Amino acid sequence: MVVLRAGLCPGLTEEMIQLLRAGGIRTVVDFVSSDLEDVAQKCSLSYKALVAVRRVLLAQFSAFPANGADLYEELKSSTAILPTGSTSLDQLLDSGLYTGEVTELMGAPGSGKTQVCLGIAASVSLGLKQHLLFLDSTGGFTASRLCQMLQARAEDKEEQLEALQRVQVVRVFDIYEMLRALQELRDRLSQQVVSSVGALRLVVIDSVSAVIYPLLGGRHSEGLAIMMQLARELKTLAREFSLAIVVTNQVTRDSSSNGPLKPALGRSWSFVPSTRVLLESKEGTGQGATALRIAALAKSPRQPTGIQVELDIGDGDVQELSPATPTQGP
Repeated sequence: MVVLRAGLCPGLTEEMIQLLRAGGIRTVVDFVSSDLEDVAQKCSLSYKALVAVRRVLLAQFSAFPANGADLYEELKSSTAILPTGSTSLDQLLDSGLYTGEVTELMGAPGSGKTQVCLGIAASVSLGLKQHLLFLDSTGGFTASRLCQMLQARAEDKEEQLEALQRVQVVRVFDIYEMLRALQELRDRLSQQVVSSVGALRLVVIDSVSAVIYPLLGGRHSEGLAIMMQLARELKTLAREFSLAIVVTNQVTRDSSSNGPLKPALGRSWSFVPSTRVLLESKEGTGQGATALRIAALAKSPRQPTGIQVELDIGDGDVQELSPATPTQGP
């Protein structure tokens, strides 16, 4: 559900929005499904202006039928696969991150979500020489850690510096800053403003749950609507500009403390990621062993769920430790 806001379409001013809200109309669905004659009288607004705004909103937000063959041809011409820098993780993801899709890394604190994101950033910026946007809402991004990963992949200092320059980091502390950063990205891509070094192919958001949780429950009745606005923005950006989008999310358990881990943010968010990977910690074996992480496929349009791999993210790189193997599950 998209919340009405100034600038959403021509003619939708802040003054009009305030009057509509006073009349109980807060979202696009509320607006387009209302009797505009009644709205005009109740909110003291021009009927002609309301009709014009509704026409534009319907054009922007209504679904249009598409031919399956056309969609397939569009998919073949626009989809690219970005290696993550880890052979085993690429195997889990059926070759890597797909542009046009949202991939979610979910796990408890300390499960390695940020480390994997940094490894992906290093692979894309250095190996593919592609630009990426890293939205950091937790303060987990550290340039020194990224430098270590780049040094593990390339000895040339100039190569490392060029790779760092391809990573744009934006600190976002709430959902509104995140939406603003994504809108600025959309404006840039729409104007085809790209660096001479290469095009932007990846957006990493670490994490979505950190900015959405404060809005859900309690008195924040618009929290769900704002979350769905973010969901729509991510899916649209991925599809329209052929971006691979990686987001991190927390996990929760059912009332039973022994219940299985499940992604946070509920069912409303579950349709957003095309692929979901669950990261869990596992103690290494042997003297001097580093922390191991298990990556399990929880959702995928291409692979059977339940497949898992082991990742070693203790030192610099994300390395393959074992081939993907199916787990025992339902």
